[in-house]
Amino acid sequence: MKLLLVEDEDAIAEPLAEGLRREGFVVERVATGREALEVGEPDLVLLDVGLPDMDGFSVCRELRSRSSVPIIMVTAKGEEVDRVVGLEVGADDYVVKPFGIRELVARIRAVSRRTAERPPTTRSAVVLGPLELDTRSRRVSVDGHEVDLTPKEFDLLALLASDPGAVFSRARILEEVWETTWFGSAKTIDVHVAALRKKVGDPSWIETVRGVGLRLNIPA
Repeated sequence: MKLLLVEDEDAIAEPLAEGLRREGFVVERVATGREALEVGEPDLVLLDVGLPDMDGFSVCRELRSRSSVPIIMVTAKGEEVDRVVGLEVGADDYVVKPFGIRELVARIRAVSRRTAERPPTTRSAVVLGPLELDTRSRRVSVDGHEVDLTPKEFDLLALLASDPGAVFSRARILEEVWETTWFGSAKTIDVHVAALRKKVGDPSWIETVRGVGLRLNIPA
């Protein structure tokens, strides 16, 4: 398994890369965001937030816009808002320094396993009244007008649209969209739901079922 380690501090990157190699991973290390965006696609990205040329959130957003490669943010920032931002721009998990190599390896394997087990898409276009969602091109339109969504907004809407009317629990949404079981990140679901309701033009598309979860409805 090939890992891309994006970390500018040698004192952190070198022992981390060595530890991961001892665990059997192939590790390519780069020190800037620009390098991370230029190298070939790995099997998983370990991405530091504090890079010298651009912040890791911007790198994550750009990687996610063109690839589904798993991304784990590795950073010294442990505040909840930073975790939410990281998950919101497309990260699959978030590890706060300092951390043990065993914890990181466990997270790498868990994210990789969830990605590999993700069921293949069996259909491309989903049409629900005025809303059309194409999972192949990752495009959404309402009444023929294309709606610009972030990667996670699209993934959330696609999940709800996979079974219209069914209630999806927050735990399931976190597992399938953000590929995490960290409950603190549930707050980012609310952020994405609010954005989706605004973008699709009618809040009643996404219904909150109190104490249960969310479901997609076709507005009357």
